[in-house]
Amino acid sequence: MITRLPVAAETGQVALLLSPNRALSREQMRQLTWELCIAALLVAGLAAWGGDVFAPLFALVEVPVLAIALWLVWRSGDRRERITLDTDQVCIEQLPPGGRAASTFPVAWTRVRVLERGDGHRHVVLAAQGREQEVGECLGDDERMQLSRWLKTLLSGRSGWRDN
Repeated sequence: MITRLPVAAETGQVALLLSPNRALSREQMRQLTWELCIAALLVAGLAAWGGDVFAPLFALVEVPVLAIALWLVWRSGDRRERITLDTDQVCIEQLPPGGRAASTFPVAWTRVRVLERGDGHRHVVLAAQGREQEVGECLGDDERMQLSRWLKTLLSGRSGWRDN
C-alpha cells in the first residue's frame, strides 16, 4: 500500500509511506489464532477418542508453534519504508529502523530503474553516483509499477537524467 503523507507545501517536500497490505486487523488476527488453536485441540481430542493416543501430545506441540508462526507473520507486516523527496535529496528510511541507516541520494542524479532479476517479479531500484537501493520490497508487482511511475514523475522536474 502506498500512502502519500501530508507535508508542508512551501518546502516542496513529498513523502511516500510504503507498507504491505493487511487483510486482517490485529483483533481479527487474534481471533483467527484462537480459532485455529481451538480447532487443532478439538481434532486432537477426536483423534484421541478414536484411539490415537499421540494426537494430544502432538497438539501440545502444534498449538504453540502455530501461534508463534502467526505472530511472526503479523509482525513482519509492521515493516514499512518512507521515501522523502525534497529539493536537494531523496531519503529512504526503514520503519522501524532495523539496524539499517537511512539512505540518501542527491535528487539531481537519482534515477528510477525497474529490474527483472529472474524471480518472476519486477524490482524498483533508485540509483545515483554508483549506489543502488531497492524500494518497495513489501509491495506487490502492480504497486511497484505504480511506485516507479510516481517516482519518475516526482523526479522528472528535479533530476539531471533525461529518459528518452
